[in-house]
Amino acid sequence: MHPEMKKCLIIGTCTLMFLCSCAGEFNRVYKSADNDYRYEYAKEAFAMGKFQQASTLLEEIITLKKGSEDEQESLYMLAMAQYCNRDYEAASATFKKYISRYPRGIYSEAAAYYVGQSLYEGSPEPRLDQSPTIGAMNAYQQFLDLYPDSKLREAAQDRLYELQDKLVQKELLSAELYFNLGGYFGNINKNDESNYTSCIITAQNALKQYPYSKWREDFALLIMKSKFELAENSSEDKRLDRYRDAEDECYGFLNEYPDSKSVALANKMINKCKKVIKD
Repeated sequence: MHPEMKKCLIIGTCTLMFLCSCAGEFNRVYKSADNDYRYEYAKEAFAMGKFQQASTLLEEIITLKKGSEDEQESLYMLAMAQYCNRDYEAASATFKKYISRYPRGIYSEAAAYYVGQSLYEGSPEPRLDQSPTIGAMNAYQQFLDLYPDSKLREAAQDRLYELQDKLVQKELLSAELYFNLGGYFGNINKNDESNYTSCIITAQNALKQYPYSKWREDFALLIMKSKFELAENSSEDKRLDRYRDAEDECYGFLNEYPDSKSVALANKMINKCKKVIKD
C-alpha cells in the first residue's frame, strides 16, 4: 500500500474511533439517572458548540428542573441551543415560553430579542407567503416597546427595516406580475376589471403603505404604464377619459422623477395621449 494511502487510512480510522467514542459517551450520559450530571454535560456540550446534544438533553432536563434554581437557565439555554442549531421554529417557541414563565427573568430581554431573531431567520424569500416576516416584525416591535434603551435596539430596528423591505418587494413583484399578465386571460372584461387595473391598485396601495420605499419610482412607473395600456385597450366609450388619465399620470411621473431613465418613455406616451385626445 502507498505510504500516503496508509497514512490517510490510519487517520480515518482514528477519526471514526473518536466519533464512536463521543457517541458512546453521549449515550451513557443520556441514559444516566444522575440529572445534575446530565445538566452539567448539556452545559459543556453547549459551550463546545454541540448544540444538538445540548438540545436533546435539555428538552428532558427542563421538566425535571421545574421549580429549581436552574430552571431559568436551562430553558433559556435550550432556546439558544435550538437557535444555534438552526431549528428556528422550535427556538422561537421556546424563547416565548421563557418570556411567558419569566417576564422579568434575567434573560427576558435577550429572549424577547431572539423571538424576533428566530422568526427573522425563518423568513422566506419575497415571492412566498410572508406570515413569518410579519411575525418577526411584530416580535421586534414588541421588543423595542418593552426595552427602548436596550443595547440591541439598533440591531432590532435594522432588522425591522430589512423585513419591511421584503414586504415591499413582495408587493412590487405582485404589481409586476399583474402588469406582465396584462394582455392575458381576458385583459378587459365587461365589469371593467383587468390585470392592468389590479397592477394600478396594488402599486397605489403600496405607495400609501410604504411612502418612503426605495422602490417608490418602480411603483410609479408601473402605474403610469398600466394606465396607458388600459387606455390603449379600452372600449370606445371609456377611451378618451383613460387617455386623459394616462396623460396626467405621465406628467405627474415626470414632475416627481425628472431624472428618471423612463423620461423618454413618459414623453412618448404623452405624445400618443395628446394625439388620440386631439383627434
